[in-house]
Amino acid sequence: MDASSHAVFVNGELLKLHICQRVRTVVQVMQNEGGTVLGQSTDNQQLTVKGATSVPVTHFMEVIGVADGPQSILAEICTDFGSNFDAASFNGLCKLANGEFKNFYL
Repeated sequence: MDASSHAVFVNGELLKLHICQRVRTVVQVMQNEGGTVLGQSTDNQQLTVKGATSVPVTHFMEVIGVADGPQSILAEICTDFGSNFDAASFNGLCKLANGEFKNFYL
């Protein structure tokens, strides 16, 4: 397995534990201006995504990139998940992927 491309599943709270690491999260877009997105994580934290693609406000967006701060991600890949997304389930996945089932997600 190539671990160099591995991205850790994170929510807003877990992001600060993975600074300078490749992460994967979902945010609901609150503001989108010139490649910078202000979004709300699945655990209601405010996150900034730099280098994001244009996604409509209120849509959910998956972001894969490098955590460059406790509330900031430098995006590599952004995917529009639309306006219908189960944020609570994704938040639960993040907790499992960083908790007792961490070995399943390595």
